[in-house]
Amino acid sequence: MKERLPPLTALRAFEAAARHMSFAKAAEELNVTPAALSYQIKALEADLGTPVFRRLNRAVELTEAGRTLAPGTSDAFGTLSAAWRNAKRLNDSSVLTVTAGPAFTSKWLAPRLYDFAQAHPEIELRFHASLRIADFDRDEVDVAIRFGLGTTGDVFAEPLIQEWMTPMMSPELARDITAPADLASATLIHDDSIAFLEPPCDWAAWCKAAEINIHTDHGPRFSQADHALDVAMTGAGVVLARVSLATRALETGRLVAPFDLGIVADAQFRFVCPKGNETRPHIKAFHDWMMDEIKASRKYEEGRRLVMASDLSD
Repeated sequence: MKERLPPLTALRAFEAAARHMSFAKAAEELNVTPAALSYQIKALEADLGTPVFRRLNRAVELTEAGRTLAPGTSDAFGTLSAAWRNAKRLNDSSVLTVTAGPAFTSKWLAPRLYDFAQAHPEIELRFHASLRIADFDRDEVDVAIRFGLGTTGDVFAEPLIQEWMTPMMSPELARDITAPADLASATLIHDDSIAFLEPPCDWAAWCKAAEINIHTDHGPRFSQADHALDVAMTGAGVVLARVSLATRALETGRLVAPFDLGIVADAQFRFVCPKGNETRPHIKAFHDWMMDEIKASRKYEEGRRLVMASDLSD
């Protein structure tokens, strides 16, 4: 037989009081009087058969039973609140919350926001720039755009972009760097956001594919890809850039990619959402719009020699 639980109102009163360690603050949060909250906790203690709080002069502290009960009630109400929010969100197709890494948000999503808004004025997009793995049950996120080697969990995950890198620089700098060998005298800008890739997609790998022997361990290093791109736009050096993040800079002419060689990473961007939600109208609209935008940017692959990074490993 299932254990009989005390009333939900009593557990809610206890959870709030344990979180605040104050009956007065808990009563204010729950919009009840301190006397009413105290009554609920006393009823809980009577049901449990032991006190959960030790009442002091101007404070309270948890008893051993209270310390045992507190984590479970906190987790339970957190899960319940998340489930309630998610259930309500199922009926709301006017707001779409998307999480993506900071670089992808600033260099790919944000510049295209106007285009999406024009195509879908009925949908309000909200971006959350973060590299943290999304918890769809708790984070109130509809879609995650993630870069890596794969996904885990019971989710819908579809590859979006083949990630490849090629040297990019300002048009002014490109006047002096007309062949790969000219990179020997250039400042090389490093994007360390992809340092985790194995096999590597760094300057050493690209130079190996280009069959040039130059030193590649000099130059500034950046932990964020968008920062590396921004520096290259100033003309300060040449960046081995991720084309997915540089398409707008290439379109506007702020960067050029003069060489026909690119190296392709095993990792790629993926469109991720809870399984089954990919057919919801506002999520499907966003997915289809992204796919159309990505197809348009594939023109930069035309006429280039793309080499898999895995083919360069010893």
